[in-house]
Amino acid sequence: MLFWILTGAMALVVALGLAWSVVMGRRETGPAEAFDLQVYRDQLTEIDSDAARGKIDPEEAERLRVEISRRLLAADAKATSETAATNQPKGISGAVAAVVAVLMLGGGFGMYSLLGAPGYPDQPLKMRMLTAQQNLRDRGSQAEAEAAVPQMPAPEGATEDYLALVEKLRAAVANRPDDLQGQTLLARSEAAIGNYKASYAAQQAIIRIKGDSATAKDYADLADMMVLAAGGYVSPEAQKALEQALQMDPKNGVARFYGGLMMAQTGRPDIGFRMWNALMEESQPDDPWMSPIRAQIEEMAMRAGQHKFQLPPEPGLKGPSAADVAAAQDMTDEDRQNMIRGMVGQLSERLATEGGTPDEWARLISSLGVLGDTEQAGRIWTEAQAVFEGKDDALATIRAAAERVGVAQ
Repeated sequence: MLFWILTGAMALVVALGLAWSVVMGRRETGPAEAFDLQVYRDQLTEIDSDAARGKIDPEEAERLRVEISRRLLAADAKATSETAATNQPKGISGAVAAVVAVLMLGGGFGMYSLLGAPGYPDQPLKMRMLTAQQNLRDRGSQAEAEAAVPQMPAPEGATEDYLALVEKLRAAVANRPDDLQGQTLLARSEAAIGNYKASYAAQQAIIRIKGDSATAKDYADLADMMVLAAGGYVSPEAQKALEQALQMDPKNGVARFYGGLMMAQTGRPDIGFRMWNALMEESQPDDPWMSPIRAQIEEMAMRAGQHKFQLPPEPGLKGPSAADVAAAQDMTDEDRQNMIRGMVGQLSERLATEGGTPDEWARLISSLGVLGDTEQAGRIWTEAQAVFEGKDDALATIRAAAERVGVAQ
């Protein structure tokens, strides 16, 4: 209530000031031309005095009187028109003043109702940072988040036969809890049917079985399944898995993505934006976290105060233009081969320096096969396996091209 009283009083004072200026807004000294009139009259008096004392000739005095009189008449006419223009009817002035007051009071109230937060306390930077730290420390657990997530039905693609196989797998793993292969298969199967709680339980068993040989990917996969089970919420338990993954591999993309999401959820979108922006610049277009980052990073930037941020265009598959294809049809076989070799060389250099999509790697291998350079195609296939290690879908695309060329191992 005190806030509304103070802001209402301030708005009323400003509105009354503006209204008073509209109603009574005339210069007490009159228009500027009134000063000119007085100056011209004084000049006429001085000319008469100088002519009487003989300081100027009568002819010169007459010429000066005519010139100054002309200026006097012009200034008088302008002063009269200015006075008439400023003497607007009081009714119109009152109406304008009322409109100004309504706009100030009603418009200000309406704008604050839409954009403001009535009753919300001041939020200085230091207080917001302390609040974010408290949110990070006191946020809900994994179990609390899972309890709030509604039970999801099995995906449409999950047939009764598949669900029956998953049930058998559960029973088999229950009898052999230390079977690494069984737990791995169970984690994937449970995730495939949307049962993420059981999926991350199997992933925890995988980490337990592996012990010190567990990788950063294992911990990142655990955090991924926990976040999905919690409906997109990064819990303290998931945070521990993320921290373990980043400790083992600071470049792990899944852990960095969820780390940025956690910062945004706890009131630090500035940190989240920096994490996502750096990850986006270092990632390949087909990395699984790129799509959600591109969908949300603009909002994250706005919340972080980065209003000048612009989402970079999504890179696409680069290839020969229509003009290149048309020109190739008129070339000799030798010229066409040389052109293809030049384009293949450019693609190979760009993939080596900037990276690219699996489709581009596959196209490079296929092109080398067409040129008969299977040795180079084999080296590219070996390099692609290292670049896309752990990305089965990407490797499947490139492997298909390598198999067509005959260089797949």
